[in-house]
Amino acid sequence: MKKKIMFLSLFVVLIFSCASCEKNRENRGQEEKAAAQQALQQEKPGTETKEEEYKAPPGSENWPSFRGVRAAGIAQNQDIPLKWDVKKGTNVRWKVPIPGLGHSSPVVWQDRVFITTALGKDERPYLKVGLYGESPDNPENSIHHYRVYCINTKTGQIAWQKTAHSGVPQVKRHIKSSHANCTTATDGKHVVAFFGSEGLYCYNMDGELLWKKDFGYLDAGAFDAPETQWGFGSSPIIYKDRVIVLCDVNNQSFLTALNIEDGSETWRTLRDENPTWGTPTIYEGKDRIQIIVNGYKHIGAYEVNTGKEIWKFKGGGDVPVPTPVIGHGHVFITNGHGRLRPVYAVRLDAEGDISLSEGETSNKFITWFKPKRGAYQPTPIVYGSYLYVIKGNGLLACFEAKTGKELYRERVAGKPGAFTASPVAADGNLYFSDEYGNISIVKAGPQYHCLTTNRMFEVCLASPAISGRTLFIRTSEHLYAIGKDR
Repeated sequence: MKKKIMFLSLFVVLIFSCASCEKNRENRGQEEKAAAQQALQQEKPGTETKEEEYKAPPGSENWPSFRGVRAAGIAQNQDIPLKWDVKKGTNVRWKVPIPGLGHSSPVVWQDRVFITTALGKDERPYLKVGLYGESPDNPENSIHHYRVYCINTKTGQIAWQKTAHSGVPQVKRHIKSSHANCTTATDGKHVVAFFGSEGLYCYNMDGELLWKKDFGYLDAGAFDAPETQWGFGSSPIIYKDRVIVLCDVNNQSFLTALNIEDGSETWRTLRDENPTWGTPTIYEGKDRIQIIVNGYKHIGAYEVNTGKEIWKFKGGGDVPVPTPVIGHGHVFITNGHGRLRPVYAVRLDAEGDISLSEGETSNKFITWFKPKRGAYQPTPIVYGSYLYVIKGNGLLACFEAKTGKELYRERVAGKPGAFTASPVAADGNLYFSDEYGNISIVKAGPQYHCLTTNRMFEVCLASPAISGRTLFIRTSEHLYAIGKDR
């Protein structure tokens, strides 16, 4: 009887074992099938999952301010060529010389591209690029002419140019900086150009000056060495009937909103903040519209209609430059100078003081935080499911935007470089410009893959613009329009 029971028990075990083996084979088959489908998707461009579609923000047919709509840096359906040759003219639609020195980025509205520059007595103003630790300023005591250019996007012909101001610069610039760092902003009716201490100027699309605003002496330099000056860098943005301007400087920091029709001040909010160089970002939520700014002592958001503070926290790098960028229900804030050099993912429903306590890496409103991963100057980019952060030495990190999981760290083009310009993206590709004029195109996704690198053979510190199936690249000497030969 015992032998019979043992035989039956063994038989049952064998049946369950066979069933389990069969189920495991089915599972393995399903996993192999899924893996094959995933591999097939990866082999076919343009077959991203819904979450990973590389969508541009609404209105991105134009590129109206620094890094385009909401500073996202994204365009769509552009068909930019992978390769071009500026010496042979291959895929170069036109180039136009821009005299003087300026690091402002191109801004595009339909058939017009806008750019600024500052012309002094030197035909080739002193500019030192590359990676170095010194931070001296460059005194220039000659008269400079601060100009705004409007250029036809189809032909490269100058439609108009206006001298906004002429005079000796009130503030010295860093030896890698210029007196025309701020990118213009346009809404298709107005063009706003900011030259720091030399004033804010609003033109119509035909170049007629509508109004100007003098904010006085704006010294954005070293907070711990007031004798050292570096130059102003925050760009204006336009939101509906308002021009938003951030002035974080040594003498008195503030955020302000001006009426776009006449330049009158709607509100001004003082900030207890060191000099910063980042541009504000607008976020339109269901219940409120936020102006989000970077900072060292005061990273935060303000209500667009009143300037009232919504949330804030401290814990940034001590020389904040990158602009906040938005995606996946978060704003991503990074800076890369000083002890902390952080990357933060902050929920867009944040309220009050959300600063992390000592030892914390997250709290109710800060989803994740990465010390030592921040970028010093380039603004990061959220593209598809990923956040890309490039450091000044060309080390590119890719994170899962929602979780902060680091997927890779690779040097762009496989070698150390010097990067000031911020990346932009279109049609599944990321564009990275180094200071020596090398434009590397990296395939978006969780694995690093550099497709190609194109050389401009000129210094390049300005961030590119993408509009009208054209990549606009501002170098130290020219504005280029890159597009497929027609």
